[in-house]
Amino acid sequence: MRDLVEYIAKSIVNAPDDVVVTEESTEDEGILIKLQVADDDKGRVIGKQGRIAQAIRTLIRVKAAKQGTRATLEIL
Repeated sequence: MRDLVEYIAKSIVNAPDDVVVTEESTEDEGILIKLQVADDDKGRVIGKQGRIAQAIRTLIRVKAAKQGTRATLEIL
């Protein structure tokens, strides 16, 4: 899932070298994916009214459901 988020984020932002994605496993919530981008690119990743961020979260949830776990995305 980390690769999926990284690919999507690097495709959207102006500074793909500044994209950092970390993945943590927690017992309670499943997988926590943290996405960090440059300050100028946060608006691009979030999108108007949060639509792009919500679409990324939906893709992550679908992939996690196929693996039998839960996943959440946090944009830093």
